[in-house]
Amino acid sequence: MTATRADAPPPPALRLHKRRGVELSLLVCAVLISVYGYIDVGLARNGAVPPDAAAYGAGLGLLALLAHLAVRLRAPYADPLLLPIAVLLNGLGLVLIYRLDLETPADRAAPAQLIWSTLGVALFIAVIIALIDHRALQGYAYVSVAAALLLLLTPIFFPAVNGAKIWIRVGGFSFQPGEFAKILLAVFFAAYLAANHNALAYTGRRVWRMQFPTGRVLGPVVAVWLLSVGVLVLERDLGTSLLFFGLFVILLYVATGRTGWVAVGLLLAGAGAFVVGGLEPHVNGRVEDWLHPFASIEAGQGPGQLAQSLFAFAAGGMLGTGLGLGDSILIGFAAKSDFILATAGEELGLAGLTAIFLLYALLVARGFSTGLALRDPFGRLLATGLASIPALQVFVIAGGVMGLIPLTGMAMPFLAQGGSSVVTNWIIVALLIRVSDSARAPEPRGAEPGAIVPVTEEVR
Repeated sequence: MTATRADAPPPPALRLHKRRGVELSLLVCAVLISVYGYIDVGLARNGAVPPDAAAYGAGLGLLALLAHLAVRLRAPYADPLLLPIAVLLNGLGLVLIYRLDLETPADRAAPAQLIWSTLGVALFIAVIIALIDHRALQGYAYVSVAAALLLLLTPIFFPAVNGAKIWIRVGGFSFQPGEFAKILLAVFFAAYLAANHNALAYTGRRVWRMQFPTGRVLGPVVAVWLLSVGVLVLERDLGTSLLFFGLFVILLYVATGRTGWVAVGLLLAGAGAFVVGGLEPHVNGRVEDWLHPFASIEAGQGPGQLAQSLFAFAAGGMLGTGLGLGDSILIGFAAKSDFILATAGEELGLAGLTAIFLLYALLVARGFSTGLALRDPFGRLLATGLASIPALQVFVIAGGVMGLIPLTGMAMPFLAQGGSSVVTNWIIVALLIRVSDSARAPEPRGAEPGAIVPVTEEVR
């Protein structure tokens, strides 16, 4: 074995690719696909290209370009897939809403959704520019949870909308504060668990085969469970309750590596849902509709929303009826929001629906890989939590409209009508891009001094 010479030159530095050119190319494809869908709807419905197709393409392209420039200048090593996926999903959502607007000319939602999307991209750029290091958020953990609680409690004092108290309406303006609360709670959960993961994993008392932490550490876990149940009782919102508790259980498992926490979380969630479902009429009604989706047809009252949604999925088949050629508007008032996935399933078919789910899966997977590439516990948990939010939302919403679980009132990320939702999702993508820039940079800001950071092609 030959000894290394003392005067041998050092090994060449590893050259890391920024992949901004890849991101720009994918953005062009995302915009073109969205514009093609917009034109396709016009041809199918009216036999002509929509007169504002060029304006739609230029507007979406300008938003994508501004977002890309912000990432190129302020987060040059960020994951190149996150922004194109967000642009494509947002563009497809605008196309689907525009398609449904043609059935309801007196209630057009696409223009307002485009304005909200513009605001979302503006906040995306603001986060990318203003937030230099994701670890700065760790110092605002308790401020975040206080603000989140305030946002969650405020809708209780406003009238219920469709049976749930999750909206704040002032004049003609309305928004859903729970959408913003989920980001704040993700920051708090990540900060708290990063500071207490050892105590949660290794301290406390063993009962049978499970080791429970001390009461001082376990207290916040119980408080989060009570918070989720409280949201379910006071706001009658099953989806938000499942999202909050699911997010905390996922981060608890990632922080401790103990599967027992998952079992405990599922038991607590099931117990809370069972009790509240039997006592709260609105939640109980959702459960009954899930168990008996065709009851209204058997009673001679025609199909309800869930039954009509199932008919839409069945009519789509493998390749769909084609954009603009379905009948999902028969679902009723929630066709553009809660049930917009039914339109995608009917008009794009199983193939198109699978492609949409794969986009969500890729977005979540890149968020998880970003967390794995970081060395600081807070960044790892923050990336995992942010990526888990759309994963949980897609599961809860898709499961509801397909009849797999009881229906909830949440919005499909980027696709569904809802200003609060689309703005919040753009902020989530901005935070993931900021964290991924730290993970992929030559000397990640999340690494300990002198730490060896593995470089893998999957992460890059």
